[in-house]
Amino acid sequence: MTRFILSRIAFGVLVLFLLSVFVFMLFYVSPSDPARIIAGDKATEELMAQIRTNLGLDRPITEQYVTFIGNLLHGDLGYSYRSSMPVSELVVSRIPVTMSLVFGGMVFWLAIGIPIGIVSAKHPGSVRDRLGQGFAIVGISFPTFVLGMLALYLLYFVPTKLGFTLFPPSGYVPFAESPLQWAWHLLLPWLTLALVVAAVYARLTRGQMLEVLGQDYIRTARAKGVDERRVTYVHAFRSAMPPLVTQLGIDIGLMLGGVIVIEQVFGLLGVGSLAVTAVAMQDRPVVIAIVLLGGVFVVVSNLVVDTTYALLDSRVRTATR
Repeated sequence: MTRFILSRIAFGVLVLFLLSVFVFMLFYVSPSDPARIIAGDKATEELMAQIRTNLGLDRPITEQYVTFIGNLLHGDLGYSYRSSMPVSELVVSRIPVTMSLVFGGMVFWLAIGIPIGIVSAKHPGSVRDRLGQGFAIVGISFPTFVLGMLALYLLYFVPTKLGFTLFPPSGYVPFAESPLQWAWHLLLPWLTLALVVAAVYARLTRGQMLEVLGQDYIRTARAKGVDERRVTYVHAFRSAMPPLVTQLGIDIGLMLGGVIVIEQVFGLLGVGSLAVTAVAMQDRPVVIAIVLLGGVFVVVSNLVVDTTYALLDSRVRTATR
C-alpha cells in the first residue's frame, strides 16, 4: 500500500511540474511584454522597470523559472498591481467561500443522487425507475444558471414580494462568525449545485448497481436468504462504489478551482468569481495562481481517490507490485 501511495504522489508531483512549466512558458515567454500586461497600459516606465526587476525578466530563462518555482514553494504567488495587494492574500481570502460551496453541495448531491440511483436499479422499468431517469435527464440538460435564477425568483423574490423572507439573495457569512447564517446564505447555492450534479450520480449509480445486482454472487446471497437491505447496501453498493468515488474526486478537484456560474449567480466572492475578474482585467499573476491552485486541487483529489479505490479493491494495489 505504501508503494502504491508513493507512486501516486510521484506522479502527482510530475503533473504539477509539467503544469508549472506550461504556465510559465505561456505567461512569461510570449511575444508580448509581461511587465506591460501585468502593470496595465497606463503604467509608468518606472513601474514597468520595477516589475521587470522583481520578475527577473532581464535574466536567463532558466534562472527566471527557478526563481518562479522557488517563490511558489515559499507561498509567494506574486503581486497583483491591478488590485494593489499580494496574490496570495487575494486567493486565500476566496478559498473558504469556494470550499464551503463545494463541500456543502457535495453532501446534498450525494444524499439526493445516490438514493435515486439505487431505487431505480432495484426496480428497473417501474414507475420509480422512470421517475429517477426523468430526474437525471432533466438535471443533466438543465443549465445551471437558469436553475439558479429560478431558485432566486421562487425562493427569494416571490416571498419578498409577499412580505416575508425565506433566503437571502446573495452574500457569504464566515462559518466562524455564525454557523447558522453561513448555512442560511449557502443553502440556495448548495441546492442549485446539488440538483445539477446529483443527476449525474443518479445515472452513474443506477448503471453500476444494475450491473452488480446481476452478478452471480448477488443471486447466491439472495438464495441463501440474506436480508435484501444487506444485499443491496453491503454487497452490491460496495462493489458499485469505485466508479462513484472516481467521479467524486474528479468533480471536487475541478470545482475547487472555481464554481464560476454558481458564484456569479449568487454573488459569492469565491475563486471562480476571482478568476472571471482576473481574466477580464488581464491580471496575469492572479490567473497564474488560480491555474496552479486548480492543478493542486485536482492532483490532491485524485490522490485521495486512488487511495480510496485501492482500499476498496485489492486488485488495484496488487497491480502496482
